This record gives sequence, C-alpha cells and structure tokens, in this order.
Amino acid sequence: MNDYYNQYLIQKIPHKDLNMSGFDKVVNSYEDAMAGLEDNMTVIAGGFGLCGIPEGLITQIQKMGTKGLTVASNNCGVDDFGLGLLLPNRQIKKIIASYVGENAEFERQMMSGELEVQLTPQGTLAEQMRAGGAGIPAFFTATGVGTPVAEGKEERNINGRDYILEESLTGDFAIVKAWKADRYGNLVFRHTARNFNPMAATAGKITVVEVEEIVEPGALDPNEIHTPGIYVNRLIKGNFEKRIEQRTVRSVQGE
Repeated sequence: MNDYYNQYLIQKIPHKDLNMSGFDKVVNSYEDAMAGLEDNMTVIAGGFGLCGIPEGLITQIQKMGTKGLTVASNNCGVDDFGLGLLLPNRQIKKIIASYVGENAEFERQMMSGELEVQLTPQGTLAEQMRAGGAGIPAFFTATGVGTPVAEGKEERNINGRDYILEESLTGDFAIVKAWKADRYGNLVFRHTARNFNPMAATAGKITVVEVEEIVEPGALDPNEIHTPGIYVNRLIKGNFEKRIEQRTVRSVQGE
C-alpha cells in the first residue's frame, strides 16, 4: 500500500513540487512554530489534563510573554506544567474550559475575578471545536438545558425536547500534540493522548502540531491517518516529559 501511494504521488504531482513549502510543513525551531502569535489572540489547545498536551509549544508561548490570550482547552494544566505555566504572568485573559482540575492558581484567579472563566460541558466543548473546524457556526444541544449554562442562549423545543444553541469555536492558532506525522502534516494520534487534539487541529487559522516522530511521505498507511495534513500549517518534532498528573500504584504486598 505504501509503495503504491508513493508511486501515486510521484505520478500525480510533478517531482519538483514534492518539496514545495506548501507541502512540507516541518519547521526547525519553536520560534518558527509559533511565529505570528500576538497579544489578545485566541488559542485552541489540545490535551486532557496533562495527557496529550503540546508541551513545547506551551513553553514557547510562555517564553514569548504573549498576553491577553483567550484559550479554549479542556482544562488549564497544573500549577507548574501545561497551560498552567501561562497563569502566573497573567498571559491568559479568558479561558473556555470544562473544569478547574488540580490547578490552585487557576482556582485562585477565577475566584478573585482576575481570570475570566467560561465553564463549558466537556462534550459541548469538543463539538464546538469540531463544528468550528467544519465551518458550522452553531448547533443545538440538550446539554445544559435548565442550568446556568443555558443563561443568555437561544432555546428551542425540537420534537418535544428542549435544546440550547451553542456557538462554535475557532482560534487564531491551534496547538496540538500528535504521536506521529509525515512531512506533509498527516497526523496519527496514540491511545488516550488523542482526546481533544483532532478537533483542535481543525479549528485554528494556523494549526501548529508537535509530534514525537516525523516520517517521510508514504510511510504512513492512509487508513491509519486520523487528521489529514490539509488542516496543518506547521509541524515540529518535540521532546516530551509526559508528566502524570496523579500517579496511582498498588502497594507491594507485605509493605
């Protein structure tokens, strides 16, 4: 299959064009990866807890000192890792998330009013990203009906059930972590680290992906690609700590 796919590319695309910058998405530095990020932009971030987060891209945003950001992500990491790195210097102005998690600084800033927080049901947040990437401006969902989530939103009864209208999400940047990619930006995610990443990847005007391994075009089985490279603008090979948020192990018998 891979040999066939390579031959197909060679036949359909002039050889001189195979290495065009529009095809090869790889950048060699985090500075290049996040070039163009400015104050007051919106960033869509993949990850769930500390699983599948774009660690290096978040660290680069911290180094850049970009402020006034609106961030949409499942949560905000922990105090000293993940998106939590952006809180001490007030780089995040508003966060759209599903839960506070175990980030004490996030909780403190939310309770004091320093950080604007829009808590959103987890499935709704995932669909907001997916819809944004698909060009769907809004959708109806029954989640949140009759709760504070519904306040200020259009409500409609459809076939005897109440729904609220949720607007989709898009960002100036999307930052994503994948397991493997080819140079054209076709992505493969691994196990639970997949989480919000495929939806986030589609929802950015500029999508930047950090991966564990980059292979040549044709090395990936097309049937195993989760996100096609058309959604990806920049690709960088990262080194990951993969910190575990809460490590639980069995005690050794006899201890």
